[in-house]
Amino acid sequence: MKLLDKWAGLTTKARGDAAEDRALAHLRGQGLRLVQRNFRTPGRGGGEVDLIMREPDGTLVFVEVRQRADASRGGASASITPRKQQRIVLAARHFLLRLGSPVPLRCRAHRGGPHRLAARGF
Repeated sequence: MKLLDKWAGLTTKARGDAAEDRALAHLRGQGLRLVQRNFRTPGRGGGEVDLIMREPDGTLVFVEVRQRADASRGGASASITPRKQQRIVLAARHFLLRLGSPVPLRCRAHRGGPHRLAARGF
């Protein structure tokens, strides 16, 4: 059965959750540890980070997971607009303020379609 057929009956949220699960498994396989999932800033119009991970050296990694069934509208990467990037940065800043001291960090996007999972920085 094709993956697209399997997704046909799923809600957008269920597909997104499944993509996050795959990204989480992929990152754990690379030695990263989950710190928090679906971190949201308080209030309306804030930001959200899908996964906050920690590398073995202590670096925090803020991960945005995106998925599109096909590339007809630019694929998953095209869905991370400058506005979306601003909201992720806002959420990352909120999270970092809670820590109280600076830590090394980076942001990355995991994008996937029906047949692959890839990553890039933003």
